[in-house]
Amino acid sequence: MATRFHQRERASQFLNDDFQRGLADWNRLRLAPGLADGDWQEELERDHKMVRLQGGFLEELRDETRAEAADVPTEATTFVEWFEALKADGPGQGDPLFPWLAEEASRDELRWFFEQEAAGEAGFDDLVAMTQVKLPVGPKLELARNYWDEMGRGNLRGMHGPMLDALVDTLEVQPSIQTTVWESLALANAMTAMASSRRYAWHSVGALGVIELTAPGRSALVAQGLRRVGLSGKERRYFDLHAVLDVKHSQDWNREALTPAIRENPARARAIAEGALIRLRCGARCFERYRRHLWD
Repeated sequence: MATRFHQRERASQFLNDDFQRGLADWNRLRLAPGLADGDWQEELERDHKMVRLQGGFLEELRDETRAEAADVPTEATTFVEWFEALKADGPGQGDPLFPWLAEEASRDELRWFFEQEAAGEAGFDDLVAMTQVKLPVGPKLELARNYWDEMGRGNLRGMHGPMLDALVDTLEVQPSIQTTVWESLALANAMTAMASSRRYAWHSVGALGVIELTAPGRSALVAQGLRRVGLSGKERRYFDLHAVLDVKHSQDWNREALTPAIRENPARARAIAEGALIRLRCGARCFERYRRHLWD
C-alpha cells in the first residue's frame, strides 16, 4: 500500500506540502467569522479559484475509491454490514503506530504525534453542522444529536473542542499549518471539502460515520500512552471520552442516519462508501507518514 500511495503522490498536483498548506490556509480564512468590510469581489475571485482546486483535489481522492465503492451493496441492511466491516479491514485499520504509541513512545514522541493531529483537526462539530444542512429528517436528527454531544449538551465543560484545546496546553504544543505534514492537512482539507459542498454531502455523511466507527480503538491506545507518560484522567479526558462515547455514536449513526438514507435512495450508498474510503485512505497516509518520522 505504501508503494501505491507513493506512486500516486509523485504524479499528483494536490498531494504535497505547498498545495495542502495553501488549501488549509484558505479554509481557515474562509470559515472564520468576519465583518463585511473587505473587498468582497476580490474575495469572490480568490474563492472561485480555490473552490475549483479543492474540487480537483477531492475528485482525485474519489478516483482512488471508485472501483471499490462501485461494488458496495445498495440494500440498506447489507450496506451497513459492509460499512461496519471497515472497522476491521478498511485502509489504515490495525496500523502498528497505535500500539507503539500506547506501549513505547516517549512523551516527546507523543507530543509530536498530538501536535500533528491537533493542527490537522477540522472540528468534528463544525463538520457535522455543515453536513446536516437540508438532509432528510431522519439523518438530520441523528446528526443533530451527535452535534449536541460534541457541544457538551450545552455545558462548556463537556464540549469536545475545548477538551482538545486543554490537551494542547497540557502537552505544551504549538499546532501550526506550516509545521504540519501535508498528509495530516490533506485529511482535514478533504473532510472540510466534503462537509462544505452540498455536492459531497452524502460523502461527508460516510466520512463522519467512519470516524465514529474506527476512532474508539485508536483513542483508547493514545489514552494508554498518555497515561503511561504521566497524564492524569482529567488531562487525557478527550481521548478517554472518545474511546467510549464514539462506540454508541457509531451504532446510532449507522442505524439512524445511514439506514434510512439508503432506504430512501439506494444511489446514496456509493457516495457514502466513497466518503468513508476517502477518510480512511487519508488516515492511512497520515499513519504511514507519522511512522516514517517517528521510527526512522
